[in-house]
Amino acid sequence: MSYLDKQDKKIADLIKKEEARQANGLEMIPSENHSSKAVREASGSILTDKYSEGYPGMRYYGGCEFVDKVENIARDRAKELFGVSHANVQPHSGSPANQAIYFALVDPGDTVMGMSLYFGGHMTHGLKVNFSGTYYNSVQYTTDKDGFMDYEAIHALASEHKPKMIMAGTTAYPRFIDWKKLRAIADDVGAWLVADISHISGLVVSGDHPSPAGIVDVIMTTTHKTLRGPRGAMILCNGNESNPLKKPERTKENLPSLIDRAVIPGLQGGPHNHQTAAIAVALGEALTPEFKEYGHQIAKNAKVLSEELMKLGFNLVTGGTDNHLMVVDMNNKNISGKEAEKALGLAGITVNKNTVPFDPRSPFDPSGIRLGTPALTTRSMKEPEMKRVAAWIDEAVKNYKDEKYLQGLHAEITKFSQDFPLPN
Repeated sequence: MSYLDKQDKKIADLIKKEEARQANGLEMIPSENHSSKAVREASGSILTDKYSEGYPGMRYYGGCEFVDKVENIARDRAKELFGVSHANVQPHSGSPANQAIYFALVDPGDTVMGMSLYFGGHMTHGLKVNFSGTYYNSVQYTTDKDGFMDYEAIHALASEHKPKMIMAGTTAYPRFIDWKKLRAIADDVGAWLVADISHISGLVVSGDHPSPAGIVDVIMTTTHKTLRGPRGAMILCNGNESNPLKKPERTKENLPSLIDRAVIPGLQGGPHNHQTAAIAVALGEALTPEFKEYGHQIAKNAKVLSEELMKLGFNLVTGGTDNHLMVVDMNNKNISGKEAEKALGLAGITVNKNTVPFDPRSPFDPSGIRLGTPALTTRSMKEPEMKRVAAWIDEAVKNYKDEKYLQGLHAEITKFSQDFPLPN
């Protein structure tokens, strides 16, 4: 019996039930993954008890000699993985990391530009009800009618509004992003260019998606999703060695100092040292040849899954995928995204409802679903399994009103899942 079982059986039981839910089903939300036992062990370590406001070598608390070393290892591994000269690994998650970038590079009221949430962007890229659309003058770009980024239209919009920062990145876009085209647009209007690669960072590491390093000014990524670490985030850039104790000018050379000052004292107090340690472990895993093979397999699995779904009559936004995810327009199946999410959930397949480009339905009951292959690939599933998964998705959608049938499908999927256990 674990300490948690003895101390708080209710919470222990709920954690066990969640573990069973994941083990007995197929987690296909593309922003989710299964971290290693080593990552989870570091995340649950005694480092959670230590405060360490500041940065290694310049803390506001004593007793930081070991957490300094942990953070330096995480920073060094991040720099090596992504080919940059500076890494800040302290942001608690992706949204605060993006907020820190705004804080560093632009002022309240400045014009900023990003992809609309309803076309595949993230709320921190300028959604009106988010801080990014409330404190800044947000201009949102969309896709073309087929769901592809329209770089000419983005350039025209930037030329019209002259944003001071362009936030480039997506949460529901299945194609490669052309960083060089976005760089040319940003240069033409004199804007900072930020790449939010939270979804694709693992594929950037494996070489399955073009890297923005050396092209954009600042990179932000979360550390879970395809990177397969704990919940957390990193901000990456190039420039002179950081001196967060002195306020610098807003120049490219000073980006490390600007970012560090924005994280603390700008927005956060103490970093979560247990999280930093888990990030370091995950980055160490990502430096291995095995991780690159994992990234390759994510992309292979997504390609096969998308092709199989299209053979079964599903309408995929952009007609396929270049990365780890796909967005499926359910209109031709006479079922809403919300209904599809529920039916698939009953069958043991976890996806999320999602808007499609120019969606006629409400974001709370949209036309599409979003699904991906990172977590299934972590469980060692490959192309043959993707064909079975596509068939199960088709069966669940066809029988979405038959709860008994869906429960039987879940039993079948549970049996199948036993051959692909969760990591460690």
